[in-house]
Parts: sequence; C-alpha cells; structure tokens
Amino acid sequence: MTVRAVILARGIGSRMRREDPGAALSTAQAAAAVEGLKGMMPLGQGRPFLHYVLSALADARVQEVCLVVAPDSEDVQRHFHHEMTLRRLRIAFAVQAEPKGTADAVLSAEPFTRGERFLVLNADNYYPADAVRALMSLEGSGLCGFDREALVTRGNIGADRIRRYALLRVGHDGFLDDIVEKPDEDTFTAMGGHALVSMNLWAFMPVIYEACRRVKPSPRGELELVDAVRIAMNELGEPFRVVPQSAAVLDLATRADVSSVERLLAEVRVSL
Repeated sequence: MTVRAVILARGIGSRMRREDPGAALSTAQAAAAVEGLKGMMPLGQGRPFLHYVLSALADARVQEVCLVVAPDSEDVQRHFHHEMTLRRLRIAFAVQAEPKGTADAVLSAEPFTRGERFLVLNADNYYPADAVRALMSLEGSGLCGFDREALVTRGNIGADRIRRYALLRVGHDGFLDDIVEKPDEDTFTAMGGHALVSMNLWAFMPVIYEACRRVKPSPRGELELVDAVRIAMNELGEPFRVVPQSAAVLDLATRADVSSVERLLAEVRVSL
C-alpha cells in the first residue's frame, strides 16, 4: 500500500524574516530568511533543510509526498521537478491560494491523498524516521506525542520556548482526550516534566476533510488544524491514538535556530 505524506510548506515565515543580530547567517541563508522560505534554508553543504525532512520520510518508507505551497512557489517546484533526481520519493504540489490556516492547507491536498490514510507534518520541523514509522504502524488516526524533557535535552528547543508548545492529555486507553494549547504556568507544571508535546506529526483518515470544512476562524482569524482535530473527535466520533516518543524534533522557526539545526544534522546522510 502506498504511504503518502502532506507537508505544510506554505507558511509565510514571519519569525524567520525578523532580523536577529545574534544569528550569523551566510548570504544564501540570509536571502532565504528574508523570503521566509524556512524549508529551503540552505544548511551545511548547501542542501535545503527540506531535503533532510524528505530524506527522513523516505527512510521511514513514505513513497509519495505532497508539498502544500503558495501560488508564487515556482522556484520550489522547479527545484524538485527539474533540478533534482529523485530515486526514493515522488513529489507533488498542492497550491493553497490564500494563507487561511493549517486546516485549509490540509484541504488543498485532498486530491493527492485519494481517499486513503495519510500523514501530515510541518516543513520547518525535522522528525526522526523512527517516529514516522511508529505513526505509520497505526491503523487509524493518530499523532506522535513527544516527551517534553527529551525535546529540550536532545534537540534545539529551549526550556523557555517549550512552554509555548501544545501539550496532550492522553487517556488511560492511549487515545487523545484534549490538546492544551499554550498552557498556563499551573497547567504546565501539573502535567509534569515528561508531558507529551504535539509537534504536528499526524496520521489522518479521510474524515479529517469533513472536519476541516466545519472549522470556523480562530481568534487569530485562521482555520486551525487543531480545531479540525477536535471536531473530528467530538462531532464525527474519530479517535486519535497517541504514539509516545522520547526523541528530538528539530525546529527551524527563527534565524537563531539555523546554527543549532546545522550542527545537529551535520552527520545525517541525505538520500532522496
């Protein structure tokens, strides 16, 4: 059975565009930062960050990938369709006409998934292949929950920054009960140092599309994927299994992240 993954790569990269005098970037890296193209940020020997993300998916035996991009993404599409020789992956593109949010981005990839189960992940996160494989082994909908302490000690997410990430409430049966976004101090402390964090690595059944269509704009004015998950759970009866992981997920959110991501990926072999 073909395993497909959808990568949300349309983000405008507003945090990456912000100047940071403490972040020493090469000319090519600075140009990518100005454009907000986090996935195409060149690292090490000049390979874009997205190459590492895609290589990990191929290591996990994902066969087809759809990049959700903006309408003006001709350079990205040309890179993968004309400048690259792909041996392990087939790459397609879905255009999200407007930056309406992550739920809308997933909807734009509906033709690609052909009514079958699929994975969804961020373009600015590097996920270990073992985590992807573990998620693929499920039969229904689910997500990886990453140990909070492991994310800090093994990756590039600082202790202060991890406080802004969404935590998962998981039932005794291993299924998701709730997603706690931007937990307050009391909640953050009560859930413990090994609380599971959502890093937006999902497995979805096609029911998620109906949920995405029902989503209303959040206070930020966006159609949020996390709201679609809640609708799928609470209105459409779709359970989400949580797969615990004690591993690092590398986050390329700002210019200050570039050097740490480069260092942590220095020994990773890329094969596409």
